[in-house]
Amino acid sequence: MKEILRKAFSPILENFESGTEEYSYKKSNRVILIVMGVIFAILSTAVAVMAAEADSAGYYIPVVIFGLVSFVILIVGFLGNERAVSSIWGNK
Repeated sequence: MKEILRKAFSPILENFESGTEEYSYKKSNRVILIVMGVIFAILSTAVAVMAAEADSAGYYIPVVIFGLVSFVILIVGFLGNERAVSSIWGNK
């Protein structure tokens, strides 16, 4: 199942998994990344609930931005390899 999902989301994962430079990976980086993705998803949902009562469509811009950030972070956190996780944190 994971390989099917990796193929489906390969356009996102390829950006983070490419490169030949050295990287530093810690298991806690992946855990923190997933927690951050969940926090962004909660934030996006909370803003969407608050914007539901608004008259302007401009209130949905943060919903889209936080939602996309959450989506990418969770994809990399759950499906990405060690290099992808390290590239989000910086390859140092």
